[in-house]
Amino acid sequence: MTSEDENKLDNMNLMVLERDNKDAESQKTTGDPITKAIGAIGKWQIWICFVIFLVKFPVAWHQMSIIFLAPPMNYTCASSDNDFGSICLAEYKNCTDFQYDRSVFHETIISQWNLVCNREWLKSLTQTIFMLGILVGNMVFGHLSDRFGRRMPFVAAVCLQLVTGVITAFSVDWYMFTILRFLLAVATGGTMVSSFVLIMEIIGAKYRETVGILYQIPFNLGHLTLPLFGYFLRDWNTFQLAISLPSVLFLSYYFLLPESPRWLITAGKPKEAAVIMETAAKRNGLPTDEIATTTQKLAAGLSNTDEEHASFLALFRTPKLRARTIAICFNWFVCGLCFFGVSQYIGHVSGDIFSNVAVSAAIQVPGTLISIYANRVLGRKVTLISANCVTGLSCLLIMVVPDTGASHLSLGCIGLWGMSISFATVYLYAGELFPTVVRNSGVGLASTVARIGSMVAPFVATLRLTYFWLPPLAFGVVPLIGAGLCLVLPDTRGKKLPDTLDEGEA
Repeated sequence: MTSEDENKLDNMNLMVLERDNKDAESQKTTGDPITKAIGAIGKWQIWICFVIFLVKFPVAWHQMSIIFLAPPMNYTCASSDNDFGSICLAEYKNCTDFQYDRSVFHETIISQWNLVCNREWLKSLTQTIFMLGILVGNMVFGHLSDRFGRRMPFVAAVCLQLVTGVITAFSVDWYMFTILRFLLAVATGGTMVSSFVLIMEIIGAKYRETVGILYQIPFNLGHLTLPLFGYFLRDWNTFQLAISLPSVLFLSYYFLLPESPRWLITAGKPKEAAVIMETAAKRNGLPTDEIATTTQKLAAGLSNTDEEHASFLALFRTPKLRARTIAICFNWFVCGLCFFGVSQYIGHVSGDIFSNVAVSAAIQVPGTLISIYANRVLGRKVTLISANCVTGLSCLLIMVVPDTGASHLSLGCIGLWGMSISFATVYLYAGELFPTVVRNSGVGLASTVARIGSMVAPFVATLRLTYFWLPPLAFGVVPLIGAGLCLVLPDTRGKKLPDTLDEGEA
């Protein structure tokens, strides 16, 4: 797989973004032909967005499920007279039979496979491997969605997610559980990239920014509903089964979802694109007379176009481009590390785990909505700096504020609120920052760095059990460094998207 293929993961929408933005900004009367034919947004697009948004619920459930699959559990060696505790005592070194406090959770992967003491690191490794699966899924299904269209890879990812999610609930050992979770993550990553691409390609440029941010809301709601599963299902296998079975409903997407007309046209299938566009136009109350002609002309024009892309190394060709690439990639790393790390850290904060997770999830919804307004009024640069500073300072305060339960929970939630704004912003920022000739490479690289951050996050979060000050220090300092690096970035709000490397350095 080439670098260009890999970097089409989270930014396939960007391939059409610059064309639509140019049309929208310069000559609104002569906008994108596809948007003119089916409308920028209407009943057809709203229905498809609603259907696709639903898939973000299991995405959130599976990505955040480790909080309830491996929650904090007190334990003691069966041959010891010690009370239950959360620390591995020296006398447990050769213990092979542990007893667990099952007052909150009846069975978790920790108690099932004794992931304590010298096996405690396996819990973090499981989540790290899961995040690696998300990265692989983005890469594999991103490539498949280019090759075979958006619809069928999406349906295939949903099927794989259902099968692997259900089988995971019946794992007999840690190895089987971790391997199946990796495959589940590959499928989950596939649903993420395929669904986002399809949405971005049917929405007009005028609404693409707003819809792109609203796309994060179902994930927030999925995170918010996860504690309900954990509260009523206290065994890890029934919990895993419950968050997997709803994917059965998504098998209907084979019949409900259309293929992307944009992809069909670029794939040389204008007749199939015309059929879908005519359906969309009728649903949106628009004329259909010229759609067939429009698709034929677009397909013919694309067949004569040989779009050139610069080398991946061009991102680091000059000091200015190199600095901007490093700055935006580091901010993606910040989002991957701090969002998933702080979320898991909150699950270990004293107090009721169900309330803690619910509160931390609920605060993300207004954060995502605020990011729409902030990016329009303040711009990308100020919004990202402000959000990172909010997260950084709130996490650093955890180190000095006495732990009353509510105090650390509140500070952690404020940190997550800041990350919900940052995550929505970096998607827009990276797409507008890189020139067209290296945009796919740039955003793909940034997304990959974010996955690396999410892979490191579980290990940092669980250090709280031995070095209570280290996780908040890491989650506090890293965003502040990201905020500082933003100073080398230009604000891209309302500016023409750069096409060439020279324009990208302006």
